Amino acid sequence: MIDREQIRAQMKQDGIRFIVVQFVDLHGSAKAKLVPVECFDSMIDSGAGFAGGAVCGVGQGPHSHDLMARIDITTYTPLPWQPDTARFAADLYVDGLPHPFCPRNNLKRALRHAADAGYVFNVGMEPEFFLVTRDANGAISPWNPDRVDTLRKPCYDFRSMSPAMNYLQELTIALNRLGWNCYQADHEDANGQYEVNFEYADALTTADRVTFFRMMSSQLAKKYGAIATHMPKPMTDQTGSGLHVHFHLADRDSGDNIFLSQTDPQLLGLSPLAYHFLGGILQHARALCAVTSPTVNCYKRLQVGGLLSSRSGFTWVPAFVSYGDNNRTQMIRTAGPGHCEDRTVSAGCNPYLALAAYVTAGLDGIQRKLDPGPANFTNLYERSIRDIREQGIKLLPQSLAEALQELRDDPVVLSGLGAIGDEFLAFKEREWNTFDRNVTPWEVDNYLTLL
Repeated sequence: MIDREQIRAQMKQDGIRFIVVQFVDLHGSAKAKLVPVECFDSMIDSGAGFAGGAVCGVGQGPHSHDLMARIDITTYTPLPWQPDTARFAADLYVDGLPHPFCPRNNLKRALRHAADAGYVFNVGMEPEFFLVTRDANGAISPWNPDRVDTLRKPCYDFRSMSPAMNYLQELTIALNRLGWNCYQADHEDANGQYEVNFEYADALTTADRVTFFRMMSSQLAKKYGAIATHMPKPMTDQTGSGLHVHFHLADRDSGDNIFLSQTDPQLLGLSPLAYHFLGGILQHARALCAVTSPTVNCYKRLQVGGLLSSRSGFTWVPAFVSYGDNNRTQMIRTAGPGHCEDRTVSAGCNPYLALAAYVTAGLDGIQRKLDPGPANFTNLYERSIRDIREQGIKLLPQSLAEALQELRDDPVVLSGLGAIGDEFLAFKEREWNTFDRNVTPWEVDNYLTLL
């Protein structure tokens, strides 16, 4: 058990002079205060104060009592780009009590339900992101300093990746110094798009790491004259960015992977319990989509009619509620025995809320012994929507509005958001209404002189 004196000694050894006290808002955006290291004890016991009404979706107005962000000392993370400063993830409190509108508190609540049932939710998340530049007129382009990242299929291409090699190496070295066991980085399917992979951990640790990765990737990118964006679909003709979720349940006491089976009749290596968990995910998939793809922009990525429409030839985003073997056209692929991956999750999600809703849906499947049906072994990209529907396979929502309606009607997924559920719906409905009522440049270009 790590105690504060161990962390204090480590900070002294590391030359830490300042602490970043960091939490996230409803959208998963990092919010922070900078405090001198001499305030370390106060940040544990009392926390840094924030005016909650100034933060999106934390259930407060200008009249509310202060939010106090208390640091979790186990999240000690020296900043690779600011050597005298360390970040701690924080939980929000109000009047001495855990604040239920804090996404991190809510994930901890959902994980306690899993632990009470005997499980640990282990997760790996794969952040895809773009490096871009922005012109004076606001237009963005893929970061391409050597003018070589122009292939229609740049995925894994050495020459396309080479300009970003120093950036990716700096990221990887920094991650491994933090003990994340980063094991690969690559150029992804779109021009200017990259992915960095690090080792599985429990869901809370992974959500903390994804948040920090977003912070670090953007700060290091400035050194190379780029903007790092985790926006799901920044360019119309390019593949979008996901945050693929790899997952299994482990036994709370032994740590064994209880999704694993050597006697699976479908030969996927999954246990009956794993199939029940998948049954819950598929049962609630359309409502989950509102949480795992929570922005208007996410649905530019998640289009049934656009499966083959990116510049590279594929979008790599499943849009059907299905599972199968090691097959990337399925929503959930079985990447290996006892190892599932959901490929629909968007880079734009709040990882704390997404994982809380996800484990809640899966546990519902276990409790009710839901059957996901037989695995699908076909290439869903090659089949017609009519054929897929006739097989009984549902489509994921095709807009934020459609997904929000599913969420309203799903008490299980809403319960995964706890007190945040109503706030989430209200914020996202306003987001949709704002988008839906605004005239876009595309409309002006296409309709101004049409009539």
